[in-house]
Amino acid sequence: MSVYEKIERATATLSPSPAEQVANAKRPLIIRYGKHLRGFFDRLIASSSLVSNDPVLDVRDFPWTHILRENWQAIRDEAIRAALGQNSPSLASVSPDHRAIAPVDKWRSFFLWGYGYSIDENLDRCPVTAATIAKIPHLNSAFFSILAPGTHIPAHRGVTKGLITCHLGLIVPKDGDVRMRVDDRIVRWSEGETLVFDDTYDHEVWNDTQHTRVVLLIQVRRPLRNPGKWISDAFLNVIRRSAFVQEARDNVLAWNAAVKQLDV
Repeated sequence: MSVYEKIERATATLSPSPAEQVANAKRPLIIRYGKHLRGFFDRLIASSSLVSNDPVLDVRDFPWTHILRENWQAIRDEAIRAALGQNSPSLASVSPDHRAIAPVDKWRSFFLWGYGYSIDENLDRCPVTAATIAKIPHLNSAFFSILAPGTHIPAHRGVTKGLITCHLGLIVPKDGDVRMRVDDRIVRWSEGETLVFDDTYDHEVWNDTQHTRVVLLIQVRRPLRNPGKWISDAFLNVIRRSAFVQEARDNVLAWNAAVKQLDV
């Protein structure tokens, strides 16, 4: 039995099961029923945006991205030591909202922050990364996103225009094509470079190579004026306190505990 199989068995309660057909009930009402109103609220937020509403954004509008680029090699080294191998669970096992699009064992994550909650033991293992992301204003989430060879993440959309996503390229295979479509644009990562985009646009990812792709994924609150800021802050505060987010946080902590047990 492989190390991954041992950990997955030790954390079997994290994996999707028939009982999780009712897991949708844990999702906040604002998500479950808000999808029908998402276009309306996203338009209100967009009208209050202090930055472009384009699918792919100009990194120069986000000055904090330079600290990621300046420290990318140290961040990459920490990702290799801390996140690769058995330490990163499948995103499908951690986040209920990703189970429909994240192939098991194909898309793994090493969480540092999630909706404002820190994963302290993971941060302790990545001191340079921790110090760097601590300087990012209005940080919502941060994790190493690890995509296995031959993986396709199907088209999907983020939950709110109140968040903006940034990828810092850490390991980008060169033996094939690894790319992302955001709306009607195709973008590609470069090691040490940042890519900023609006994930409420339909987007999908391909790793058509024989090697693993790794990025540091950052989400921050979109710079807004009112009334969009009021709407966005209220939405995100509800999500942060919900069982939906708490379950994902508990799953990460349970995975870490299982890894420690195997190391004993």
